[in-house]
Amino acid sequence: MRFPLVLTAKIARHIIKHKVLRTPKFALVLQLEPLHTCNLTCTGCGRIREYSTSLKDMMSLEDCLASAQDCDAPMVSICGGEPLIYPKIEELIAGLLAQGRIVYVCTNGMFMRKKMRDYLAAAYSAAQEPTIERLLREKLISEKEADQIRQADDKARGKLVIRPAQWMYWNVHIDGLEYTHDLIVEREGVFKECVEAVKMAKILGFQVATNTTVYKETDVQEIEEMFKFFSWLGVDGHTISPGYDYDAAKKDMMKRLGKRPEDFFLTRAMTREKFKKIEEWGHRFTIFGTPVYQEFLAGKRELTCTAWAIPTRNIRGWKAPCYLMTDGHFSSYQEMLAKVDWNKYGVVNGVARDPRCENCMVHCGYDPSGALGTTYQRGDNWKNFKYNLGPKPAPSTNGHEVNAFNGFSVGKGHLAEAKAVINSQSVKGACGSGGTSQRNELPNKLGGANKAQIRIE
Repeated sequence: MRFPLVLTAKIARHIIKHKVLRTPKFALVLQLEPLHTCNLTCTGCGRIREYSTSLKDMMSLEDCLASAQDCDAPMVSICGGEPLIYPKIEELIAGLLAQGRIVYVCTNGMFMRKKMRDYLAAAYSAAQEPTIERLLREKLISEKEADQIRQADDKARGKLVIRPAQWMYWNVHIDGLEYTHDLIVEREGVFKECVEAVKMAKILGFQVATNTTVYKETDVQEIEEMFKFFSWLGVDGHTISPGYDYDAAKKDMMKRLGKRPEDFFLTRAMTREKFKKIEEWGHRFTIFGTPVYQEFLAGKRELTCTAWAIPTRNIRGWKAPCYLMTDGHFSSYQEMLAKVDWNKYGVVNGVARDPRCENCMVHCGYDPSGALGTTYQRGDNWKNFKYNLGPKPAPSTNGHEVNAFNGFSVGKGHLAEAKAVINSQSVKGACGSGGTSQRNELPNKLGGANKAQIRIE
């Protein structure tokens, strides 16, 4: 099967129950943001800018768990910010699993290996030695870290940790291969760390998905190569969505980077061009999302927005009307459903009800539309059924041939001008103090890894 039967059945039961009860609006996935603090400053992400005055604030564990019960979505995507920074992330995951939720931990991957070393220390026994040795051979842990795992004290052994579970996925942010991804996240070395975290997670028995946003500068062929590479690594599935110019990200693009949003984000026409092969990808790789949504991305049909089906809960309340637009926050999911005029948003028959919705085709607004049949066409239910219960695509056999580590983006792209100024000032400072200085050449994009590297963070 393309997706685990227990997960598919759980979501199907939830939809059928509410259809029978004639519930007009209900949640499929809760996007839970316990905090907005992040260790990266990704281009195109407006979260840490929109909530810049409350980056130190966090939802309590009790509030997080109550929010999941409030909307009763079968799936919870823990996002942010970087959720692995949340001090009680282990308790939160355990609590959501205890509620019977399917849990996606949406992470940039930078802290995954630390959390998995905590798991190894808590679960360590002599039977773990072959796994420890394999991790050492593949250089996913160091000798020092292996010794720390073996010699962990009682406190480490008794610590609540994130363990492999049938209902949990690591959902790792990957926006392309090395050059592109490190460009988007504005820091070199992040792609490499993500790959190592994915490798380690699969060795330890975790389920892993990738989460990709496509922008104007994204090379579609590179996305296909990315799917091949991570499929070969054993990743269990992929989420992919177009990036569009929502307010918070657009303002950051202009103010912080001095760039025009239209040079970075996708219009509807661009999205359809970028995603014209999405149905083919859906057959070759385990793409999460309905085939109906894939047809929408490819420009073969229209859908209406169902943002209420994937609501966002964060430190300020239930964010409305959607994950990307903010017209208010509410104290409960039902209050949000009742007080928001949903007819003011989305695109209907090609006409945007709100100008901010004009270029939006993102999965959190339109993927549930395909599952719920809000713009039903004959045969949609059969398409979804066949796709979900069909055979899972085999892992790519030639993923190892992909040039995944295709060079760093230092000195190129979004922050190039700022980095050039810093480098220039550093060189002048060194020369002015009487020291010798050799000017570094800003590396170009190469077929292999760049020989020259400049690290400015």
